[in-house]
Order: sequence, then structure tokens, then C-alpha cells
Amino acid sequence: EVQLQASGGGSVQAGGSLRLSCAASGFNWDDYAIGWFRQAPGKEGEHVSCMSSRDSSPGYADSVRGRFTMSSDNAKNMVYLQMESLKPEDTAVYYCEHDDGAKGCAYYLYYGMDYWGKGTQVTVSS
Repeated sequence: EVQLQASGGGSVQAGGSLRLSCAASGFNWDDYAIGWFRQAPGKEGEHVSCMSSRDSSPGYADSVRGRFTMSSDNAKNMVYLQMESLKPEDTAVYYCEHDDGAKGCAYYLYYGMDYWGKGTQVTVSS
């Protein structure tokens, strides 16, 4: 059973930083896709980052590229999202998501993944 648990959210001022963590288990780390999705009230959800066994480096949405960095520690079953230069528009609930990795991040950043865990709230004040 795939299990995903995001943590590390909080409240910061614009320009600040946060590091989100996702405890991820129940799938094969040799054939996977994992990423971060965010949902803000009244706004369309956005897939902001992705790593997969088909891609040599993480992929990012245009809105976060250059500010967010995704990484993983497969031995610890952990995935991270380092968020820098945060903006009020980054305010959202952030979810860790997973799929089997067959289609690559270009697909998953647009269409999303099959499994979500519980999210963590990020609030950025101006």
C-alpha cells in the first residue's frame, strides 16, 4: 500500500524559506514517480515538481522553477521540497503525490499522479 505523509509546512513572510518533507513508502523506488502538488482555496491545483525513474533530473512548474528544489533520500524513503524566495501566491496546501513512473515528469507535471497523501499548509504573508 502506497503511503505518503507530507510535513514541514508553516507560516513565513514573503522572501522566506521552508523545507517540506514527504515520508513515502509502499512502492518500488526503482520504477516510480513522485512529486508535489499544491491546492489553494478558490484556485486551480498545480503540480509543482516531479522526480521519476525515467528522468535524470527533477521537473518543475514554471511558477516555481529557480525557487524550489526537489530532492530525495531513497534509503530513508523521504522526499523533500526546499522552497526559497517564497511569495504570497505560494500559499496553499502542499501534497506529496506518487505514480508508477511509466510516463515521465513531463506527463505527470501536466496530468498529475494517482496517489496523494495528507497535505501540509504553507502560508506566505506579504
